[in-house]
Amino acid sequence: MNIHLCFHGIGRCEKEREPGEARYWVSEYVFLTLMDAVATAASGVVRLSFDDGNRSDADIAVPALRERRLTATFFPLAGRLCDRASLSAADLHDLRAAGMKIGSHGWSHVPWRGLTGPDAMREFVDARLALEEASGERISEAALPLGRYDRGALGWLRGTGYRTVYTSDRYPSRPTSWLQARYSVNSEDTAGSVMRMVRRGPRLTEARNVIASGVKRIR
Repeated sequence: MNIHLCFHGIGRCEKEREPGEARYWVSEYVFLTLMDAVATAASGVVRLSFDDGNRSDADIAVPALRERRLTATFFPLAGRLCDRASLSAADLHDLRAAGMKIGSHGWSHVPWRGLTGPDAMREFVDARLALEEASGERISEAALPLGRYDRGALGWLRGTGYRTVYTSDRYPSRPTSWLQARYSVNSEDTAGSVMRMVRRGPRLTEARNVIASGVKRIR
């Protein structure tokens, strides 16, 4: 079983794009200290990913990962590729050259639960095509924006050929599972608190999260 840690921004959130975003940014000190700990953890136990495509991914995360010989998957938003506060197409090429993987986080950071018609096509199909064109790489993985999903969203993702889909459901996952749960690191976490969670193993609260994930899949 793997513990998958997800980050959204590193440093200071200068301007929230949606209410509560700053809560999911971590300080550079906490991030670097945590990467030191991850680098010394048992190989393959901890996996890393970055959602939203903020500039801090290129400016802080990638240099830190390369220095520690770590890799991660980055899930940018197609609709923000021309935003100066976000990753650009050139940045996606640089990520690939650094040994990182690119996935889709959709177009505009909206919940995928209940999407139909043109809205669904834009999030599941058009966003992936735009990110593939920008990165020069075929994309087969997706991360669910805001952690919200339902049977319809999963059906779209399966039907459009995504090989792996990542949630924010907070429990350990098998590396071969199509639906992979992650733990979002937030501003209240420390390197110590995260690594204690990594080492302690499953708990009752995580069993509840597995049940809640099951409910989302059938509703």
